[in-house]
Amino acid sequence: MVGTSRGWLVALLLGGLALVRVAGALAQTVDPDVEAAGRVVLQQLDAFRHDDFTTAYTFASAYIRQMFDRASFEKMVRGGYPEIARSSSATVDGHRRGDAGEIYLFVRVRGSNGRTIEAVYDLVPEGGGWRINGVVARPDSGDTA
Repeated sequence: MVGTSRGWLVALLLGGLALVRVAGALAQTVDPDVEAAGRVVLQQLDAFRHDDFTTAYTFASAYIRQMFDRASFEKMVRGGYPEIARSSSATVDGHRRGDAGEIYLFVRVRGSNGRTIEAVYDLVPEGGGWRINGVVARPDSGDTA
């Protein structure tokens, strides 16, 4: 009986060590650039949620700021992306790295209007951080609202 108990204990410990190794390997695969890019998107959404388009504009890339001044940026976001302009929640569901170093984040955004969209954010490295270089959105394929 003692040998059997000891065998189970060894098996449990080895299994636990294997899980710790797998968890450690998974933790190491987290891309800090993707995490930083995700924070930029979520911070911009929070700024929009508080009608702070001045702060939201600071997360835009130089390319976007060349295309839109602050006022036209606000008009574009409110008119073209109502769920983004006033979201109630957002989650980053995935990402892809582009060939030129950009990061594409797949974000599900629920608007305060009750509709959910799937958005792909294009982020570029700029000024030592990540800036939003564009977004493409469509209704969430699973949204029933």
